[in-house]
Amino acid sequence: MRTLVVIHSLKMGGMERVAVNLADAFAEEGHESHLLACRNQPNDLQPAQDAVQLHHFDQLQALLKSVIGIPVFLLSRLVLGVVLPKSHFMWVGWLSGWLLKRHIQKLERQYGHFDRIVFRGLGTFKYFWSFRDDRNFYVLENVIHYDRPLWQKKLEWKLVFHDRHLACVSSGVLESAHEAFGKGNIKPKSLRVITNPCPVEQIRALAQDSDPDIPDEPYILNVARLVPQKGHELLLEAFAAAGINHKLVIVGEGELRKNLEEKAKALGIAERVLFAGKRKNPYPWMRQADLFVLASEYEGLGIVLTEALACGTPILSVDSRGGVRDVFRGELEAFLTPRTCEGLSAGLNAVVPRLPVEVKSEWLAPFRSKVVVAAFLNSPEEQTSDA
Repeated sequence: MRTLVVIHSLKMGGMERVAVNLADAFAEEGHESHLLACRNQPNDLQPAQDAVQLHHFDQLQALLKSVIGIPVFLLSRLVLGVVLPKSHFMWVGWLSGWLLKRHIQKLERQYGHFDRIVFRGLGTFKYFWSFRDDRNFYVLENVIHYDRPLWQKKLEWKLVFHDRHLACVSSGVLESAHEAFGKGNIKPKSLRVITNPCPVEQIRALAQDSDPDIPDEPYILNVARLVPQKGHELLLEAFAAAGINHKLVIVGEGELRKNLEEKAKALGIAERVLFAGKRKNPYPWMRQADLFVLASEYEGLGIVLTEALACGTPILSVDSRGGVRDVFRGELEAFLTPRTCEGLSAGLNAVVPRLPVEVKSEWLAPFRSKVVVAAFLNSPEEQTSDA
């Protein structure tokens, strides 16, 4: 089949990485795979499979070059977006959707008809909401948030979700969608779980790279943006309370770095915590860690969990809203802790003395490319909404 994955950009980020992984997965399984980024810059990520054909569509440039694009953009930014905050996508989305449709038709004249078009990320398909096609699948990467008055969210959901094929990355995201759509009287054309692919072999190859900054002493690892959602304050508190000798390494950058460094000092653990910053290739850090730890408030799925398993590193996580329970199934459920300082520190004290823990291949079986690709290419009628 001929597939197209659409993503907002190719900057370094979890959602963007998964979009590239999905395009690679389609190619790996023998399909003609295309990847379309809707911004020209940055291009931090590239497909690993040579067969993936990469395209760019500069959404903003196309909008501003259209006949009515500049008036629509200015009216939205200066008037409509002020009267109704966070509504910019509503006004430009009808035009951007039409422009994207024209661009995809242009690609099809060159390469042939796409059998499946997959939009990844709410920020991607919100701005193209007017483009409707039965081939389109929209992936909900995270739990649905109520960051505006309910009447405004209902309007957004109507434009973005109603009468479309939706795929949730985890059962937790599916539950969130059912709850929201019940409140908004939204009826998707289909709604089901299709998880994120984990390119196991590719990760294992990248994990063999060397990095002179990796500590030569035992450490536990967290990889995440330094933002409130990721729960680093809780992680530092639990690490300080736990009686373990390992170092804590945190890979990632974000707005909270200075605050977190100050908190580590206040807790008396600054010498035992390494803030390693952003790393283009975090997998050598995962491979050499004794344990990967996640403390997030919520996660759509938690791609770093499956990536750590691919590196052969055991995982420990707090039980949070979203998709972590889709990873921690069977034997792995014993590695979930309550999302409290006491719960996480107790989990660290229970797991660390047992290390090393064997990572079993079956733990990654649901995230293999073959499984995920088949789910996307099957017709929605072949799966239930609880798949």
